[in-house]
Parts: sequence; C-alpha cells; structure tokens
Amino acid sequence: MTKTLFALYQRLVLQHPVIWVLLALLVSGYAAWESRHFRLDASADSLILENDKALEFYREVSKRYGGSEFLIITYEPTRSALFSREALQDLATLQSSLSELPRVASVYSMLDVPLLFSPQVRFSDLANGYSTLRDEDADLSLAKQEFTGGSPLYRDLLVNRAGDTTALLINFERDETYYRLLNQRNALRDQERAGELDDAGQRELARASREFSDYSAKRQAESAAEIATIRALMDEHRDSARLFLGGAPMIASDAVGFVRSDLEVFGIGVTLFLILALLVIFRRPRWIALPMLCCGLTVLWVSGWLGLMDWKVTVISSNFVSLLLIITMSMTIHLIVRYRELQVEQPDAGQPTLVRDTMGHMLRPVIYTSLTTMVAFSSLVFSGIRPVIDFGWMMTIGIGLALILCLVLFPAVLALLPKQPPQTLRDFTRRATLRIADFNRGHGIKLLVACALIVIVSLIGTTRLTVENRFIDYFQKDTEIYQGMVEIDRNLGGTTPLDIVINAPADYQPRTLDDDPFADPFSEGFGDDEGGDEGFGDDPFADPFAGDAQTDPLENAYWYTPQRLEQLLEIQHYLESLPETGKVLSIASTYEVAKMINNGPLSYVDLMLLASFVPEDLRGQLVRPYLSEDGNQVRISVRVIDSDKNLNRNDLLQKIQHDLQENFDLAPDQVQLTGAMVLYNNMLQSLFDSQIKTLGFVFLAIFVMFLVLFRSPGISLIAMLPNLFSAAFILGLMGWIGLPLDIMTITIAAITIGIAVDDSIHYIHRFREEFPKDQDYLATMRRCHGSIGTAIYYTSLTIIAGFSILVVSNFNPTVYFGALTSLAMLVALLANLTLLPAMLAIVKPKIPPV
Repeated sequence: MTKTLFALYQRLVLQHPVIWVLLALLVSGYAAWESRHFRLDASADSLILENDKALEFYREVSKRYGGSEFLIITYEPTRSALFSREALQDLATLQSSLSELPRVASVYSMLDVPLLFSPQVRFSDLANGYSTLRDEDADLSLAKQEFTGGSPLYRDLLVNRAGDTTALLINFERDETYYRLLNQRNALRDQERAGELDDAGQRELARASREFSDYSAKRQAESAAEIATIRALMDEHRDSARLFLGGAPMIASDAVGFVRSDLEVFGIGVTLFLILALLVIFRRPRWIALPMLCCGLTVLWVSGWLGLMDWKVTVISSNFVSLLLIITMSMTIHLIVRYRELQVEQPDAGQPTLVRDTMGHMLRPVIYTSLTTMVAFSSLVFSGIRPVIDFGWMMTIGIGLALILCLVLFPAVLALLPKQPPQTLRDFTRRATLRIADFNRGHGIKLLVACALIVIVSLIGTTRLTVENRFIDYFQKDTEIYQGMVEIDRNLGGTTPLDIVINAPADYQPRTLDDDPFADPFSEGFGDDEGGDEGFGDDPFADPFAGDAQTDPLENAYWYTPQRLEQLLEIQHYLESLPETGKVLSIASTYEVAKMINNGPLSYVDLMLLASFVPEDLRGQLVRPYLSEDGNQVRISVRVIDSDKNLNRNDLLQKIQHDLQENFDLAPDQVQLTGAMVLYNNMLQSLFDSQIKTLGFVFLAIFVMFLVLFRSPGISLIAMLPNLFSAAFILGLMGWIGLPLDIMTITIAAITIGIAVDDSIHYIHRFREEFPKDQDYLATMRRCHGSIGTAIYYTSLTIIAGFSILVVSNFNPTVYFGALTSLAMLVALLANLTLLPAMLAIVKPKIPPV
C-alpha cells in the first residue's frame, strides 16, 4: 500500500516540478491579496470563557445600570498642592479639553461633585443647586477634609486619602451600532448551537459575523486614534502633573500594539536566526533559500487564510508566525539532512534520483510527524477559551499547509536545481550524538532510575499547580497598563470591577396605597420608625411644587426604606472590611451621606423628602447606577485590588456569596455576582479542566497514531515515554516554582508533546530501517545516533532557540510560554537521545519491518 501511494506521489508531484512551482506561485499571489484583510484583536471578549452564561447576565446588568465605555486619568500635581487654585485650574483646563473630543459623552472629576460638608448643607439646600470646587468662594481646606475622609462617597474614589491624587472619568457615548451588531450575531450563534439554523440562517450568520467584525475593526482603529489624542492632551500637562491613563479601551488598544510588535519582532527575529542557523549548519545558499522559501510561503498562506476567514490574531496567537517558521524549518532540515546523506552514499546518482530517494525515505515520517503536531494543536479546541481555540485552529491549518509545501514545493524546486558536489559533513555534532549513544550503552539502568525519580518529583509538583494569577502581572512593569493599574489600586480604590446584584425576595408582595391610603407600605415587619406614621396620605416623591400628585415607581420599592438601606449599609461596611477590596459604592453610600447631613437616622418621610430634593443630575450619579427603576433590585459596585499579592479571586467570590447568605439572611437566589472579576475568574477556573482535556486528547490520539505507524503496542508505549517525561517535567517545575497556569501556559504541555514527538517518530523510523542489518539493538542505536541523531539535534536546537525569542514580548504569558517551551524542548531532546534508545535497548521489543 505504501509503495502504491509513493508511486502515485512520484507520478503526480515529482515528475511535474514546474507545474507545482507555478501553482504554488498562483496560490501565493491569492494569499497575498487576501492577507490585506489580516486583522488584530485585543478586546475584553478575547479573555473570557466561550459561551459563559455569566456574560449574558453581565451585559444585562451593564445595560440596566448604564454601563458604558470609559477611561480613567489619574492626576497628581507636581508644582502645587492638589487643593490649590493653580492645580484645580490646570485640572479644569485638562477636563475642558477632553470634553471637546468627539464621542466623549462626559468628563467627570472632583470639580463637578457637590460640596456637602464644606460647609455642611441641608436637604432643602439641594433643591436650589449646590456648590462645587469650581466656585471661587469654595473653602478648599474644608473641601480637602470632605474628599479625603469626610464623605464616604468621595474618599478613595475621586481623591486618595493623602489628598494629593485625583482622577478624571471619561465616559464615551454608548455605541448602539456596536451592541446591535453584537446582539444580532450572538442571537444567530445561539440558534446555531441549538441546531435551529437552516442554510439561509447560516448565510445570515456569516453576513452578521462579517458585518460585526468589520465594524469592530473600524471602532478599534477609531479608539486607538482617540486614545492617542487623549495622550497628546495629557502630554500638555505633564510639566505640572504626574498622569496615568487607565481603562479597558486603553488596555485593548495597547495590547493590539503589543500584538503588532510581537508579530514584527518574532517574525524578524526568528527569520534572522533561522538564516544564521542554516548558514552555520549547511553553508550553501540553496540550503538557506529553499527552507526559507517554504517557511515564508507557509506564513503568507496562513495570513491569507486568516484574512479570508476573518480570523483575528490576539495576544494569545501573536506568536503563530514564529511557531510556523520554526515547525516548517524543522521539516525542511530533516529533508536536507537525508538528501545529503544519500548524496554521500550515492555519489553517482542524478538529481532526480536523489530527490526521489529522499522523499521515498522521508515521506512517511514527515507526514506522521506533521499529523501528530496538528493533533497537539487541535487539542486546544477543548480549552473553551475563544483565543486559545482560534490559536489551535490557526496552527493546525498552518502545519497542514507547511506539510503540503514541504512535500510539493521543496522537492519540486530541488529537482529543478543542478546537482552539486557532496559536502564534507561536519563531525562535531555526530561525535556529540555518538558520545550520548556510548553513555546510554554503559548507564542504561541508571538512566532509567534517574528518569523515574524525576517523574515522581514532577508529579508531586503538578499537585501544587494553581490557576490564580493577577491580570496586572500579564504586563511588564514599565508599561503604562501596569503603572496605571498600580496607581489606581494604591490611591483610587482598585481596578477590577465586581458587581453584586441583590434582588427582593422571590415571595415579596408589595402593598399598594389603594388598599389603605394611610398605611405605610414599607412598615410591615419592621416596627415603628421615628416619624414613620406621618404624612402617608400624600406621595412623598411627588413634585412639591406641582399641583397634582404623581405616582412614583418607587412607592412600592422593597429596598428604598430606612431599615433595608441600613441592611445594605451593613453589607457595604462588610465588603469594605475585606482586605482584597477597595472602594465600595451603592445606594447605601448616598443614604450614609444623608444620615450625616441629617445628623442622625432618617425616617421614611425624611427619605421621601430627600428624593424630592435631589437634583436630576445628582440622581444620575447617586441613584440610578445602584437602584432599579422599581426599587426591587440594588447593585453594589465593588472595586477589587488586583495588585494585592494575596488575592485569590475564586476564594473571595465564594466567601462573599457565602457571607451574604449566612450573615445577612439573604436567600441564594437573591444574590448574584457579576462583572469583569467574575468573567475572568470563570476563565481561570476552567484552565484545570482545559489542561486535562487537551492532554488526554493528545495522549490518546498520538498513541493511536503510533499504533498505526509502528504496528507494535510495545514500541508505541516506548515512543510515548520521552514526551510524557518532558510534559510532566515542565508542569511539575511550574508547580514547584509557583508559576500558575494561564491562557498561554496551558498550551505548553500539549504543544511540547506534539513537537517533541516528531523526534521520537524520526528516531524509531530510522531504528526500524537500520535494525535488519545486524539485529543488534546497541549497534543499531549507535548508527541511529550518528545519522538521524544529528538531524534531531539540529532541529531541536533550532526550535529551542526560536522559542527563546518569545521572551522579548511585552506580554508576560508569552514570555513564560517561550521560556518554558524552550526548556521543555531541551528536556525532550535529551529524552529522545537517552531515555528512548535506552528503553529500546533494555526492553528489546520486537521491531517490525518498515
């Protein structure tokens, strides 16, 4: 069967090299045209769990309570004190400049909020307006006391406790077009997952996906331009203040810059290294040009495919260029080494014969090594994380295209080149691999014992693996993302948002004034309040200056009563007491300030009067973001200190959920946690499951492929050992050094196995070719080390050095990925040259013929 397939391959490919070269050029031209649609993505959606049910609730809460796109600028004056007219004027100038930008809905700062204790005001004063820091007669000394500690609304939010740093909140207009297109696409995706889409629906989904993608790319470019303009405005004030920019749009924009930089640096760096490596190893122009041609076209074809299919590259997949270059180069090196060996063995053979024999020997192992690597990357689709899934498919398709080019373009171009005299092969690498063979011969048992001990230690290390990692640690300390998050964490109440939504009890039945016009609809079960039995014949929410009373939707509100606001205040104080949390805001914050203004508790009537006195603009700041329209649901906004080294998201979320139910008598269905904190934690908690699924799939699939290739269960198990060893070693090392799994490191084990198994296949394939010569396991091992061992050495060192270039990334998970994968490949190289042949020599499995 194999001979028949090779005869077909020879007739279709090897005998028509010119046709295949021209066809490759045509495909390359089309790929270059489609690559103009090649796009980058670093949105928040690229860091969440695929089909996370919590995402739908998060978007619902954001819509209900006015969630929108925003940026934060921290402002610390350097020439004068923050509470000085000079600093406030500079802040006002910056705020005014920012307000004039297109798409900016509002810019909110300490200059805009009411001064309630500078000096203290009365409820009735609010109806006639309020004083702010913009007023020339504002008492700055009293204002400083109010902002730094006197007001629970302002401290650690607008001004830090030291009184030297403030923040500006830039709110952008809600992009209704974006959300309309997003909801349209997601609705069609939901129908597709439910199996409800017909052919017309599939076409509509494709159209909606493309329309959303195009609009997202447009908005991404516009957002980058907006952020650049904001930074330019900030630069105008850096001589008088220390400023940092923060917020999700800025992080996404800068991350796109990191992706673009990584693509350029990795691509150029790996290309230059590969050219240098080929020059050092082979020392002939054709052995540089031909492999680089295959590598370059592979990257071009994949880029064209990504553009055609509208697959965007994220921070996770930004290293796809370097990986494809490395893997394609590995294939070509094996082909070159085999060609050069045959050239020495058959000095009189013509070029077509040498090309035919090279491909005849290498066709099967090259196909199987490519398939096993594709299996490893395709296992990433089980991760459940969209960018990791896309990365897996990108690399699977890319390796498939690399295989086609190496089996078609490489022999076609080589067949058209004239034959050159054989080179004198360097002996240094061969001498090194032969020394390893001699070591295996004399220390086989000791080697196996040492490997077993390392595996035991590594397995213990894997039990120490965690998934808890800080988002801030994804970035280098010299980036504005890192510095801005640290500044906000330390001085302005924390960075990571967590929303706690508390509903009225499921069995709550509001009483209406129609039943009893003089009854307090909120008093049942709460006892009497001071003043609580007065004035309930009139609607306290009605405009006091209107002729007719108007019914307010809050008249039957569950949460808008003094007793329940006190309960919320207790919950808020509990949340503030947690060491991982920063600023906590809710409707209870406004209630607490009202109590301070009132110099004591509020009655129900006081609460109703307060509602009538609060101006409309303050309602938008103090009430609507935290209380539903009917008053039966409240939102507590918590900011979590992401830079806290003791932060454990999952433990914190579970503790809050538990304590709210046990300590505050809330039913489980009353409390729901949401926000970026929850979505990110869901993704992290999925990593263990993802790691198990990907490794399980890789091990099973590769073992089945080994059974087909080697037709021997014994040899298949032995071939798995070096790869299991390297994967266990690297995961165990991560556990011992306390490096958590993240969206990048969960891919290391599967990728290591997929790439390292190539060496195992090449070694055993050559072992099966050499073994029939003398039926001597040790002699066969030495011959294999002297031949295929050199190719394994070259390709592994190339892969190790290629991955090490990733450590220059600005994205720390990519740095860890590059360093750990390089180490894993080094361990795999040593295991394939020591553990694998030692097991073959000691176990002596039956070697089936090739």
